[in-house]
Amino acid sequence: MTPQFLALCTALSYAAANVSVRRGLRDSSAATATLVSLIVHAVVLGSAVVLTGGAPEVAALAVGLIATTGVLQTGMRLWHYTGIEKVGTSRAVTLRSTHPIFSVIIGVTFLHEQATPAVLVGTFLVVSGIIMTSWHVDEQISGFRWLHLLFPMVTALITGIVHPIRRYAMSIADEPLFFAALVGMISLLCFSSTLTFPAMRKRIVWNPNSLVPFIVAGVFETSAVLLMLTAFVNGPVVLVSPIAATSPIWTLLMSVVFLRDLERVNRYAVFGTVCVVAGVIAIYLA
Repeated sequence: MTPQFLALCTALSYAAANVSVRRGLRDSSAATATLVSLIVHAVVLGSAVVLTGGAPEVAALAVGLIATTGVLQTGMRLWHYTGIEKVGTSRAVTLRSTHPIFSVIIGVTFLHEQATPAVLVGTFLVVSGIIMTSWHVDEQISGFRWLHLLFPMVTALITGIVHPIRRYAMSIADEPLFFAALVGMISLLCFSSTLTFPAMRKRIVWNPNSLVPFIVAGVFETSAVLLMLTAFVNGPVVLVSPIAATSPIWTLLMSVVFLRDLERVNRYAVFGTVCVVAGVIAIYLA
């Protein structure tokens, strides 16, 4: 399969996971969604590694880098699902996809890099998309607080850190299945450790109506991680990332079809999503 096709499948898998999680959150919580998703991730890919011959021999540096991203993945998934719960699916996904702008800010501010015209245009589009996506959100969501927007934005910041680390690890060792499985196992271990706190245990809400949507979301989320790593093996970042970055568009379309009874998608959300995706692609290509 070509890297372009793998990147497109990545975007579609993330979109399906987002929509399925939102369906389950109607009767449960983001913490429960995170726990179920990580269990599915660890069990499915861990079993796949065992069935394909077990853990391969890879450089300790690559394992350490992937393990680091596994720790960060714990918070990334929890805060992403919390963002979906608080501000809606399409809005949370769009704001999460702004992560390249953090790379631009770091590069220009601390590394004294030159911002090309394409980067400046992309940054303008991303910022415009953030503004449009958040336009009148307090009037559309009951119980909304502006602090809730921090959940997808923090997720975007962590994503901006995690993706380059994973790409570098893949350049050291070409083992996408093992690395994806390792991410799931470490994330599950980290999240499980937080359940020792009573406040966290109270956030776990078991509801039969949510179990299937959360499992489906876990399958698609797991597939997306594996597909992304595999795509980076076969294709350069400038080819894979822009296609994978179209996930907000697919999430928006799926939300219109499958979440009509839970969310309203207005013209501000549509315009903001298009701006963010266009800006992200411009930054990647630059």
